Amino acid sequence: MKHSNAWTERILTRLEKRDGDHRNAYQRDKARIMHSAAFRRLQAKTQVLGIGISDFYRTRLTHSLEVAQIGTGITAQLSKKQPELSSQLGLDEHLIESICLAHDIGHPPFGHGGEIALHYMMHEHGGFEGNGQTFRILTKLETYSPTDGMNLARRSLLGLIKYPNYIGVLTNQSLKTDKPKSHRLVKSKQWQPPKGLYLCDKKALDWVLDPFCKNDQERLKEFLVSDDGHAKTRYKSIDCSIMELADDIAYAIHDLEDAIVMSMVTRDSFELEIVKPIKTLEIPWLSSEIDILTNNLFSAMPYQRKNAIGALVNCFITAISIQKQDLFESELIDFNASFAKNYQIALGLFKSFVFNYVIRKPELQLLEYKGQQIVMALFEAFSSEPERLLPTNTAKRWIEADSANAKHRVLADYISGMTDEYATRLYNHLFLPKSGAVLDSLTP
Repeated sequence: MKHSNAWTERILTRLEKRDGDHRNAYQRDKARIMHSAAFRRLQAKTQVLGIGISDFYRTRLTHSLEVAQIGTGITAQLSKKQPELSSQLGLDEHLIESICLAHDIGHPPFGHGGEIALHYMMHEHGGFEGNGQTFRILTKLETYSPTDGMNLARRSLLGLIKYPNYIGVLTNQSLKTDKPKSHRLVKSKQWQPPKGLYLCDKKALDWVLDPFCKNDQERLKEFLVSDDGHAKTRYKSIDCSIMELADDIAYAIHDLEDAIVMSMVTRDSFELEIVKPIKTLEIPWLSSEIDILTNNLFSAMPYQRKNAIGALVNCFITAISIQKQDLFESELIDFNASFAKNYQIALGLFKSFVFNYVIRKPELQLLEYKGQQIVMALFEAFSSEPERLLPTNTAKRWIEADSANAKHRVLADYISGMTDEYATRLYNHLFLPKSGAVLDSLTP
């Protein structure tokens, strides 16, 4: 692959030169991401367990740090396993680390509950989805530049586009969207957003994809209908595929550790759902060692559990390789990182276990529902009297917005940038009579 300078270009050219700064484009991107307000707010946003239940478990910030660590591990492993191909594709640990650090930056307060709430409030105005919001923050909202967000390198942005099409295109048009009489009657299953980008951010997407030929651009946007009736895009870049694998491993293995430590899952259920099927998959090392790993995972000795978690992560990282699809002219999207089939099935077992035994747990669903209600109530309040209730800078953006869709997007940008704690305090301040303290302004 001939590495075009186009992939390290930024929308805004950096004019000033800093003496002694020898960083490459992706090292600079990492610094911009880590020093951004949106990244810092991840420390107070829900990962799996709600903020405030314990001071032990992972937040969106610690999850993102773990994804970055796994992502650089995958990149290093691929450089050893397939050195010529890795060099040909220009794999860069700083690039992958930057992408992994930023991958969750657009997630709203209260996790999935907040996402459902914002999509419900925005469904007539372009929708809301966490990945789309990530792209929007990076290309428009963050204040590193006047109008272009963090002004990241083109390849960094490409690596963060997991679903390269627009929510309006991917939405199940036959989905019943009658609004219930009360926000409390909003059913999460009916308001799941399709995973995609916002049409209002088309200019930024067009710029990112500009180096690709027309056929590659069109094929990259292709999609299939998913089980929920929404469509889902089929393709992504090599860098994005590495980030997604790192994200899946962190979710399936590291989030499992939280659940075990907090006694949210039992050894019996783990043996039934994980151990038994993995033995039948005949995966080298994993199938023969799963009993020992289980003993260590559920051991009273923390170091044994940590060792088991590390061994599992290593098992999956070393099972990844780069594959060619023979579908695209550009190697950046024609090659993807992936698991061998049995490893993919095994990781799927871990992911399903965390989802079914942790995320779907009634205690957590109650917290998610509560967060959903808080977000909808805040959105309704701000949309009723935006010039009166919004912070000055946000109200100014609302006034300057030139359409109903744009005005609603300003509200979604504002609320999605809140942490769980800030949204809760703001809700109390607005709706609870005895909560009269003046809040600091939040301007995402």
